[in-house]
Amino acid sequence: MNLRVVFYFGWLLGLGLAASVQADSQLPKLDLATVDGGKFVLAEQRGKWVVVNYWATWCPPCLKEMPELGALDRDREDLVVVGLAFEEIALADMQAFLKERAVSYPIAIVDVYHPPADFSVPRGLPQTYLIAPDGQIAEKILGPVTRAELEHLIQRKSKPKG
Repeated sequence: MNLRVVFYFGWLLGLGLAASVQADSQLPKLDLATVDGGKFVLAEQRGKWVVVNYWATWCPPCLKEMPELGALDRDREDLVVVGLAFEEIALADMQAFLKERAVSYPIAIVDVYHPPADFSVPRGLPQTYLIAPDGQIAEKILGPVTRAELEHLIQRKSKPKG
């Protein structure tokens, strides 16, 4: 009888561990070279909010939200912004474009034919993902977003459920 109990609890424990491994493997992954020669790895940002923003140089609403995203990135220690340039553009052209605009957060050029697997082809630009400190996608926003809207979302998503 005791052997059955031990086996049963061991089996339940195994299920719990498998579920936690599976949940962790379902977290979105993002590992990209940035235009400044650095690297952005989403998994290294655990414990912080992350704003993943698809944009393009030819997109006026994208350009309009960049200063607010930059200010948000600078002003909050618990938040990081990364821009994913969704267009075919030479690295030197992107670097010159960013130099003119003094963008303060990391930018990566993504392959429009093979974008990051966990961040699908945007349905329009800009498109923004808000990633919670636990690494889960908290919100997906199609269209322009303001700093105030992101702050409100973070506040709302930070409240304990129940």
